[in-house]
Amino acid sequence: MKDLFGKAILDFQTNNAPEDLITETSISEEDEMSVAYLFRTYDQMPQLEQKALQLAKGKVLDVGCGAGSHSLSLQNDRNIEVSAIDISKNAIAACQLRGLKNARVQDVMTLENEKFDTILLLMNGTGIFGTLDKTPAFIQKLKSLLLPNGQILIDSSDIIYMFDEDEDGGKWIDGNGYYGEINFTITYKSEKENPFPWLYLDYNTLQNAALANGLQCELLLEGEHYDYLARLFI
Repeated sequence: MKDLFGKAILDFQTNNAPEDLITETSISEEDEMSVAYLFRTYDQMPQLEQKALQLAKGKVLDVGCGAGSHSLSLQNDRNIEVSAIDISKNAIAACQLRGLKNARVQDVMTLENEKFDTILLLMNGTGIFGTLDKTPAFIQKLKSLLLPNGQILIDSSDIIYMFDEDEDGGKWIDGNGYYGEINFTITYKSEKENPFPWLYLDYNTLQNAALANGLQCELLLEGEHYDYLARLFI
């Protein structure tokens, strides 16, 4: 893995001639993404993310923290104890340069011997599940990391809107697998990452997966573009 996402974050943090990321998926054309967006302040965040940060309490784990903006807001604005983890060494290096006290390279699936009051998975938090059939294992793992009365705050989008309608108002969807399973490709400074699986979960499917794995699920907020914030708890 070339860790291009992390390279872009670290380049931006260190003023090393950062460029826009080019993202492409199996159901959409190339799109430019400004790395600066990953460095947004609380006031610049979408309402769903602000709501998640407002609800975060106790000991917090920020999974897939990226440039660390959510964790920094909790640490600096609310004096909350937060552990920020990401599989990207470059992203974690940037987080540390930004002043995050507890940021480390860590895959959540191999995290042991720690428990948290709040687990955050933001910016399409279901993405790291990869595919629908891997979702139960991730949910079980997250559940095992919760303290009593703990909560998982996660956002995603129902991407059904990206599919064409037929004359009856139905959707043209490939019959193979769940429609929220896509492949994602990142290009940065003319380098291209190998495609990786990324999962968008509609709320009902997330709720069913949560219930099947012993967690309650509630819809907290819906965004303006088929996106939502949910809370999973025991």
